Amino acid sequence: MLQTSLPPQPTKRSLLPSRRAFLIGAGATLGVAVGFLVWPRDWTLPPVATDGEVALNAWVRVAPDGSVVLAIPQAEMGQGSWSGLAQILADEMGADWRRLAVEPAPFHPAYAHVGLAAAGTAELAPIVRDLAAFAGATVIRRMNVHLTGGSTSIRGYHDIVREAGAAARALLVGAGARAWKVDPAAVDTRDGFVTYQANRMNFADAVRDIDPSDADRARLRPEAERRLVGRPLPRLDLPPKVDGSARFGADVRLPGMVFAAIAHGPVGNGRLVTVKGPGGARAIRGRNWVATTGLTTFEAMRALEALEPVWETEGGPAGDWIQSALAQALDGTGGKRVAGSDKVEAALGEKPLVADYAVPFLAHACMEPMVATCRIEEGRVELWGPTQSLTLAVMGVARALGVPEESVTIHPTLIGGGFGRKAEADHFIEAALIAKAIGKPVQLQWSRREDFHADRFRPAAVARMRGRVGPDGRIAAFDARIAVPNVAASFMGRNMPRFAPGAESASAAAIEGADSIPYSAGAFRAVHVPVATPVPLGYWRSVGHSFSAFFVESFIDELAAASGKDPLAFRLAHLEGMPRHAAVLRAVGEDSRFEDPSPEGLAKGVALHESFGAIVAIVVEAGLVDGKVRITRLWSAIDCGRAINPDSVRAQVEGGALMGLCAALHGRVDFAGGMAVPTNFDGYRLMALADTPVMSTRIVESGAPLGGVGEPGTPPAAPALANALARATGMRMRRLPLADADS
Repeated sequence: MLQTSLPPQPTKRSLLPSRRAFLIGAGATLGVAVGFLVWPRDWTLPPVATDGEVALNAWVRVAPDGSVVLAIPQAEMGQGSWSGLAQILADEMGADWRRLAVEPAPFHPAYAHVGLAAAGTAELAPIVRDLAAFAGATVIRRMNVHLTGGSTSIRGYHDIVREAGAAARALLVGAGARAWKVDPAAVDTRDGFVTYQANRMNFADAVRDIDPSDADRARLRPEAERRLVGRPLPRLDLPPKVDGSARFGADVRLPGMVFAAIAHGPVGNGRLVTVKGPGGARAIRGRNWVATTGLTTFEAMRALEALEPVWETEGGPAGDWIQSALAQALDGTGGKRVAGSDKVEAALGEKPLVADYAVPFLAHACMEPMVATCRIEEGRVELWGPTQSLTLAVMGVARALGVPEESVTIHPTLIGGGFGRKAEADHFIEAALIAKAIGKPVQLQWSRREDFHADRFRPAAVARMRGRVGPDGRIAAFDARIAVPNVAASFMGRNMPRFAPGAESASAAAIEGADSIPYSAGAFRAVHVPVATPVPLGYWRSVGHSFSAFFVESFIDELAAASGKDPLAFRLAHLEGMPRHAAVLRAVGEDSRFEDPSPEGLAKGVALHESFGAIVAIVVEAGLVDGKVRITRLWSAIDCGRAINPDSVRAQVEGGALMGLCAALHGRVDFAGGMAVPTNFDGYRLMALADTPVMSTRIVESGAPLGGVGEPGTPPAAPALANALARATGMRMRRLPLADADS
């Protein structure tokens, strides 16, 4: 059963309703009802509870009917983080999962993503790790950093939400103990009730007698008492997405609102010179874009099509020369050693194995093109739309309009695919500038063409891998030289210029995943060769790991082949002291029966990679059939420490792997005259359902600290496929995409 309470349209002086609630029945057999809230309320801290609600802390409120509302600062874009965090809260608080709701948290330092500091310092030595994490968390709070990325939503907020649940439980237990005149230690919570022996009290009744001092007795539940974590509970966001009642950025409507269409010029260094054609005088102009408005999106697009914008570039426009520049940089003497030792040169010997690899620019290709709605009224700027970072959106809009950040309010909507693209604020900035120019509320909807052309691209990269296997079958030397533009320099230059590194700066982060490998080697080195290009770069799902895993794991297979070893056994032999990696690799080997022969024309390929705190191994069975790549099976195994919701973990690993396979097979963005060549999915192919392999995922529980799951499934997919094709055909494909790669 699905019940929806649709809010009225906002009046001139009102926001969208403080929340949108859905009671979602998961079916008669399950009898599960969960709350799902899309729109945020305009509240300050301490949170102002309304409609009879009681705020137990900044994170948790109890409604008059006993249902529980959790404020979540992370964006929901299909990764299931809202449901996962709600599951953690319900477990710790003793709430009824069937009566739990979530809503976006306000833009406030109390909800800043301090978990980023812990994730960023995890690899440091213990003596400095805690200090660095504390310092980082302090900076993050002061800068009010809200960001959904790096597969950090669950691991970054797990402890915070769990502690909020424990504090809320302590308040409820205290109320029950006073009502029954018993020791609080004998009272507990379960399924939305405070309990003592045969006595039960609904949360709604318990919150009437809350004593804030009871929070001092808050204690986390023992692991053995956590009943919900680790169970495949139903996702909160899926039913409304299936029946269409969920609201996304394009669903926003405001009184007096008009619609806008936009066209962008050459990427990176383009500039709008003039606008010709009918209606050119009325067009809204930006530095490298032009927009038109209308009473409908169609009307705005028709007006845009009638324009003839004239562009120019400052410097050479993006084009094929970039590939030549990358190749020249790889062949040159520049670059910086970011890991390992130069002693690798001697260890390589006179005849090392040498292999060059290349990957192209990639687009994010989100199903939801960029969209934002803006209203400017009485000095207040309000925007609605998908965002992975409230911080960057607020900062960007305030900077573009020349107004204080305090005057900008962003209302985040559900995201129809982000993958890092919607960490950017360009759609909000453009909508705000258009609204200011016309003096009306406006919704800016990018076309699919603009979504491809004005993307923030995954960089192209080339690598020269050198190595040698000794007579004992051990890797004696492993050397990685990678020429790739610095994504951080491009991203930070647009969004936080004060903190941007130079475009020519080399760093281990730029080649993450190649700066450290799990395999033992006699000598190791990783060199980053930065290459400046005009192409605007952004964080694409798994970032640098997306190409470094292809380079490293393809070359590991080549080393195994050169030594006459089975690729899986060769890897296991070099994982001494890495028990988690070995366990994941063994698991996927067992599930795939890696040593068993595949059907004629097919073969299995394997890859192992660690990223974002998780270890993933993938085996792909593939071959060439009638000259085309055919993928029949994909097995994966992941160690993410602990799976909060196993179904969500499997979905993310397999979804990430499919995205990796799509990119490996077809993903490629070329540029001509500064403009992106693909303008829709006919020029940027995705895998059809009929081409999707049968997939299975094993979760390896190690008890290690929580790792991410949204991105780690992507990096190993491409090398596993390339390795399978090499074994099936005898040809090593070192350039992506594989559908048109030269061997």
